Amino acid sequence: MTPATGGAAVRIALAPNAFRGSLTALDAVRCLENGLRASALAESRPLDVVPMPLADGGDGTLDVLLAGLGGERVALDVIGPRGKPVRAEFGLLGDGQTAVIEMARASGVELLHPDERDPRVATTRGTGELIRAALEHGARRLLIGIGGSATNDGGAGCAEALGFKLLDESG
Repeated sequence: MTPATGGAAVRIALAPNAFRGSLTALDAVRCLENGLRASALAESRPLDVVPMPLADGGDGTLDVLLAGLGGERVALDVIGPRGKPVRAEFGLLGDGQTAVIEMARASGVELLHPDERDPRVATTRGTGELIRAALEHGARRLLIGIGGSATNDGGAGCAEALGFKLLDESG
């Protein structure tokens, strides 16, 4: 769409987070930008749209960081929050040294049916498996988003996946 009149471009920053259950932050930015470009505002003057999708450490954090910083996805099977295998992924940024791990991908509440959601029995083991895999891929820095978790095990499952032994006073 070509603006009918000249004039200075209107700069608009689009910085949404995800809309749980409907749109990722990246999808929200695309929808908002498409709407703006089809609007009367775009007909009257040029638009300078600055897409800046946000993530709060939960669902979508990996996607937002990879979109903004570049890198590759590494997928693997890990133990999910209820002990069943799930397919999860982490990101390895372009420097080859920094991994992005989103806890929600391996230990997230969205991986469970509503009647399975019980933080007393859920585990973070899969998150630990993602960390171990990232280290095996050469990562030396880890960015870990801990939002969207299905568990409150305090990281015990994660620690066990990394080789820690958790013992009580009786051993």
